[in-house]
Amino acid sequence: QVQLVESGGGLVQPGGSLRLSCAASGIIFSLYNMRWYRQGPGKQRELVATITRGSSTSYAESVKGRFTISRDNAKNTVYLQMNSLKPEDTAVYYCNAEFVSLYWGQGTQVTVSS
Repeated sequence: QVQLVESGGGLVQPGGSLRLSCAASGIIFSLYNMRWYRQGPGKQRELVATITRGSSTSYAESVKGRFTISRDNAKNTVYLQMNSLKPEDTAVYYCNAEFVSLYWGQGTQVTVSS
């Protein structure tokens, strides 16, 4: 059974930082391209960051220079380090694993507010 479990969300003040984690099980993690998406209130789900199985990375323009995606294949985990957070970063953040199949986590809430 495939599971993606996100953690690390919470309430943070503008300018603060959070580190999200997504632990995968039931897949050969090193084969998968991993992505973080988010869905803000009243908005469509959007792609935030991608890390390929070869560890190439890409980012949405809105988070470039502030967010960093990384992976640890030994721990079957992908991370999203989020710095200089803004209120518009408030969303449910989801991780996604893509290879032959596509899997989603259940999401973790990030709220940026003073």
